[in-house]
Amino acid sequence: MYLKWYESSSGPESDDRAQAEDHSGSLQRTTAGTEPVREWLMELDPEDRRIIGTDIRTVEFGWPIGMPVCRPMGNGLFEVRSTIMGKRMARVLFCIHDRDMVLLHGFVKKTRRTPKTELAVVLKRKGEIEK
Repeated sequence: MYLKWYESSSGPESDDRAQAEDHSGSLQRTTAGTEPVREWLMELDPEDRRIIGTDIRTVEFGWPIGMPVCRPMGNGLFEVRSTIMGKRMARVLFCIHDRDMVLLHGFVKKTRRTPKTELAVVLKRKGEIEK
């Protein structure tokens, strides 16, 4: 299950984007009713949240979009790539489900490679919404 994060506008300014694929953002909600990405974001500094939110919005309204903001991870997963305060690297992993951009997991990277434990969490959450 997932919860709409916000809907794209349908005003006259969106007519220019009619040719682009439109994906509204959604937060994945676990069976326990929690929203892991929202909880992770709320633990971050307000400026870090602003940066990540701007990058998510860029991907949502610019889809399909590539590097440096978004990168495919394989298995239908993508990552939003953000550089937050202190030159740290934050990642929000998502998938596209029923034309929605579903945010599955967020973390601050400590190494160059995405840890297998983080990928395992994302794949599990992706499986939950595809049931």
